[in-house]
Amino acid sequence: MSYVLDRISAFGRMIKFSHTVFALPFALAAVVLAHRESPVTLNLIFWILVAMAGARSAAMGFNRIADAGFDAQNPRTADRAIPAGGISITASWIFVIAFSALFVLAGAMISPLCFLLSAPVLLILFSYSYAKRFTAFSHLYLGFAISLAPVGAWIAVTGGFDWRILHLSLGLLTYIAGFDILYACQDWEFDKKMGLFSIPSRFGIKTAFRISAVLHVLTFVFFVLIFIVFDMGIFYMGTLVIIGGLLILEHRLVSPRDMTHIQIAFFHVNSAISILLFLGILSDELIKGI
Repeated sequence: MSYVLDRISAFGRMIKFSHTVFALPFALAAVVLAHRESPVTLNLIFWILVAMAGARSAAMGFNRIADAGFDAQNPRTADRAIPAGGISITASWIFVIAFSALFVLAGAMISPLCFLLSAPVLLILFSYSYAKRFTAFSHLYLGFAISLAPVGAWIAVTGGFDWRILHLSLGLLTYIAGFDILYACQDWEFDKKMGLFSIPSRFGIKTAFRISAVLHVLTFVFFVLIFIVFDMGIFYMGTLVIIGGLLILEHRLVSPRDMTHIQIAFFHVNSAISILLFLGILSDELIKGI
């Protein structure tokens, strides 16, 4: 039993399952908004959660396989499961295939359209792992890949597309890309040495911080536009004020001269932003339903 728990823990660390908190609240927020158009059942919520877990686990597992050689040479990542020998490449591939199948199954259980879209979505998620080999704007591609979550959740509930949900997806895209740029500043020298592309290694850390700040301003703009296009209420407005403060705090915690608080900015502040956005939308919808 302890061996099984150890393996589960190892795979959880490999894919950083705790980081699901960044994108999942956005997908759930899309479900709440889509409930205005179509009823949401517990069965549907279950399969959306399964799809999210499957897609993220498969994508992160694939990323760890693709980056294993680089991770082994980077002092910051050398202790990750694959380069450290905690998980084999074979076991990692089995993990990726299993969770990819789970994602496809979830799509099939939701609707024929979601089933048809599952394979292209996986292709987009997997291809991110190679983006850093070709373009410094891989952070934006990561944001784009993850921003499919709210659109997918909306389609899962309503069976179709609505342009309004793009505001939530674009908010997620710029939010993810912005803090991924900050996080990549830790590896700018290593990336340059290995011929990998990132905004910090291509343009320097100071410029990277400015680009990140611009992206997070756009994030806030898209969050405000959600207020307008979905006719949100006072609870969402209140969370917007807090989120704006947290985005400013994130950029105060780290600077080109001091990145000692990068983990706090990356995980704690960004987790709070995602959860607050979801709670603001959920609270408004619950109040309207009373």
